[in-house]
Amino acid sequence: MEATERLVRTWMASGRDEEVNDLVAAIESDQTTLLNLVKALGEYLTSEEDKDRTKGVELLSAVIKKCPAEKLNRQSVRVLTTFYCSKLDDIHTIIPALQGLHSLSGSPNFTSVEATTVVKGFFSHVTMKALTQSVRFVVYSTIDTIIANHREALKGLDTEFINGYLALADGEKDPRNLLVAFAIERVIILEFDISKHVESFYNITFAYFPITFRPPPNDPYGITSEDLREALRGCLTATPLFGIMAMDLFLEKLNAGSPAIKRDTLQTLAICFPVYGPATAHSFSRKLWNSLKLEIFQPVDAETQGEALKAFKVLIDTLYSEETVDIIDLTGLAKDACEECIQILKEPEKTQAKHAIKVLCTFVATTPSVAKYAISQTVPHLVQLFRSPDEVLTRPATVVLLAEVITASRDVSKLQNSDTDTLLGPFQDDILAVLAAGLKVSGSEKGALQGLLPLASAPSVLSDEEIGFVVHCITEFIQASVDSAVSSRDEALELLGTISGSNHQHVSSQTLPILFSSLPDHPPPRDDSASRQKYWLSLQSLKKLCRHSELFETLVIRLTTKLDLIWPTTFESETEPAAAYAHAILKTLGQTLSIKVEQRHPDVAKYVDRLLPRLFNLVLSTVLSTPDRRVDQRILDVTAQIITLVVQVLPPSRQQSYANNAFGALLTGNINQIANGHKIIPEGVKFHPLDKSASANQKDLILLFGAAVVPIEEEVSIPVPDLSQFLQSLVVWHYSHADEEAQKIAVEHMIASIVNKHVDQLQDFLTANLNAFWQQEIQDPSKTLSHRQRAIVTWSWISKALVVRSHPLANDFIDHLFDLFGEEGINWAAAKALGQIGSGDEVLTKKNHCIVKVLHAQRYVAKVLPRIIAGAKDANERTRQTAHLVALTSLIKSIPRAAYAQELPSLIPLLLRGLELPDPEIRVNVIGTFQAAAEGDPSEQSIVEEHALTLVSSMLKNCMVDQMPAMPVRIAALKYLGVLPSIVRYNILHPQKSHVVRELGKVLDDPKRVVRKEAVDARFTYSG
Repeated sequence: MEATERLVRTWMASGRDEEVNDLVAAIESDQTTLLNLVKALGEYLTSEEDKDRTKGVELLSAVIKKCPAEKLNRQSVRVLTTFYCSKLDDIHTIIPALQGLHSLSGSPNFTSVEATTVVKGFFSHVTMKALTQSVRFVVYSTIDTIIANHREALKGLDTEFINGYLALADGEKDPRNLLVAFAIERVIILEFDISKHVESFYNITFAYFPITFRPPPNDPYGITSEDLREALRGCLTATPLFGIMAMDLFLEKLNAGSPAIKRDTLQTLAICFPVYGPATAHSFSRKLWNSLKLEIFQPVDAETQGEALKAFKVLIDTLYSEETVDIIDLTGLAKDACEECIQILKEPEKTQAKHAIKVLCTFVATTPSVAKYAISQTVPHLVQLFRSPDEVLTRPATVVLLAEVITASRDVSKLQNSDTDTLLGPFQDDILAVLAAGLKVSGSEKGALQGLLPLASAPSVLSDEEIGFVVHCITEFIQASVDSAVSSRDEALELLGTISGSNHQHVSSQTLPILFSSLPDHPPPRDDSASRQKYWLSLQSLKKLCRHSELFETLVIRLTTKLDLIWPTTFESETEPAAAYAHAILKTLGQTLSIKVEQRHPDVAKYVDRLLPRLFNLVLSTVLSTPDRRVDQRILDVTAQIITLVVQVLPPSRQQSYANNAFGALLTGNINQIANGHKIIPEGVKFHPLDKSASANQKDLILLFGAAVVPIEEEVSIPVPDLSQFLQSLVVWHYSHADEEAQKIAVEHMIASIVNKHVDQLQDFLTANLNAFWQQEIQDPSKTLSHRQRAIVTWSWISKALVVRSHPLANDFIDHLFDLFGEEGINWAAAKALGQIGSGDEVLTKKNHCIVKVLHAQRYVAKVLPRIIAGAKDANERTRQTAHLVALTSLIKSIPRAAYAQELPSLIPLLLRGLELPDPEIRVNVIGTFQAAAEGDPSEQSIVEEHALTLVSSMLKNCMVDQMPAMPVRIAALKYLGVLPSIVRYNILHPQKSHVVRELGKVLDDPKRVVRKEAVDARFTYSG
């Protein structure tokens, strides 16, 4: 007892939490009891001094709040409840008493007797308007807890509880308290008998409608207007007894409110209609329709119109929810509104017709009887209108309106999970006839296609014969005239593509033959642009249609046959037309394959036998029969893409066998396993692309073999005796025998992929061999600068292969690049390589089965960025400092903004210095970084604001053609100048306004039109 008294006296003097915690701990360990605490507080609880009395009750409440539930038995809870309620009429003790009651209300031993005692105490002694928000929140929370746990006891109080609560909650304005109050009121309205208090509850709930609360910036409570709106709607929809009074208020707000209030009202109406019931809806149906009609036919904005249509749908659903009448006997609002809309549709070209059709489509989504009635009135009317000779000019508009009705009907069928469209069934023949005719009417094509799409996409709406008819009509449309059909060609192809997913036979038998026949057997001459446009359009169409496995197989057969026909001319005297045609065909195959791979089509893998050997056959037959002719680079690139796509999807076992064949051809010249086709490959001609005496066109084929190696999985072994020695031979070939940049890039991609997947087998290559490479090819000053710079690119690819898999050896490779920063001539190449290592690419990816560790880029940035920043700030050695600046600009361009956002304050001064470097690419990178900061969060924008004047001056220099010849830099600078006023305060930039406008006037004479355009836009930002 003495310890308890000592703790009480100490707390009364200090008010610290330590004593409260000690008291709770003593109670938990049975060293003292709540009774002892009350005895120790006795003199304070009954003190004549207001301060001591307040603090005594406050300490008791603080201990009870933290006290374990098992220490509060039923008797102590009852005594404490009575005690606290007696303190509610004392202005000095009411606040801690309320806090104590709140803690007790959640106790398991808080019974119904205490519940009624507490609420009666609240009603008798608590004046909410005299309390602060936080204290009122305690009151609401306590009542909320009591209602949740002792609802039946409160129901026994009947009118006393309801009247008491109404008086307590009246006039509450704080959003934090309102959220709790609305929850309480919803429970009371739902579960208590409020029939005698409807108007009172209407007054304390609807008084808050509509919610106009806007949370302050950075609100720590996180309460949004939507939270309040949803909570209030829970009250408004709690009983149908509000119906009559609520409708008058809703109509008032709908007719006189702002757009935001109108949307809120419409959304609330849609929720309330089903609750208030058909009787209430019927009483106000005409007034509601008149108000809704105004929002639909004279919309303030599309969003409000959409909400009005949703509310109208719910209104119709409510009005006709209990009716199962035949459409002939339909009466009331639905019939009248439908007839009103049909009358408007007599002028389909008018704007009002577009709004009327939205209403009719809304009818389609309501009850079955109303939907059938709307369809029976709308479709025949539109069909008759289209067929009328007097309405020829309105046919395009009529078809568009009909398409909307079809789409609405199909949407209803989808919601009902029905494959058949019972609504349109009786009119299907007429609809098909109109849409087919619409395809042949100028201006109606797009609407007809929009109508056919929902019809043809449903599995069972159209019969097989009707699907065939649709395909026939669309095929005719595509074939008719390239010039007239081009505006809707994509829609037509999309429709055929949809059909081919479920009924590919019709597309295969009707459309594909026509498209294939439009492809010439010989490439059009250089001056025949119309023929080139025609085959290009046909190939684009085939790409969109031939994704189904059977259609793609047909595509492969027909296009490879076409390649066989045109290939001999591809490398004759006039090469460009044939090369362009062959490239277009291969590009079509590649793009279609890419889509199929992305969509995980299982049939792609089989083309390792059906397509790749034929492509190799075409290329090898040319290379080995005409050693002095090079295969067009575009053809090699797209062929390599196709090889990569197919090998990507092969299972490891199949990849292994293909790798064996590919390496057999590459290393021993055994091409029979990878090439097969109609072209004859001359015998006796050796194929040895990696030999130092190989012809240039044989060396070109390293692109194709590299494309086959890059996507091979890690578990597939590379079929060479010594992998390190093989990679070393590739490096030697790269720098001793490769003729073209494309050949070197292909080798680098191959090396990077192998290093990434088989690093454990490459210790010799990654240590001794590459150290020798570094000394002989990069560090050796006798080598030309271009040679050394190119060797750095190779080094960066190997480094990246290690970085993406977070291998420890990557650190050594990166350190070597930093070592070059002091050597002029190659230091910039080394610096840029650091940025390239952190950038993404299409080689070292998951798609190519590379080992890509999560957060590898962040780890790389965390390692090199602090080192680069430190070096850029170090002015002791100018050469190294500049190289660090180059590395910084290159790295930032390559990584996400989030990776360096925290370093932005220290980066901006360095980036500003980067704008003084002579390399245009670096300047574009820097300006791009500032542009990214402008699009970031406000904190990043405020950092930029500190350097606004310097940035304005620098951007003006970089947009002048006499100071910056590089057009990309001028464009980037002008764009950023145009952004600055939106992120920098007016008082900072305003003094610069006249100077900026005057300087930008000079840019209006720039020789490049695109630069002049950006200058006009930027100038308007400052002068407008």
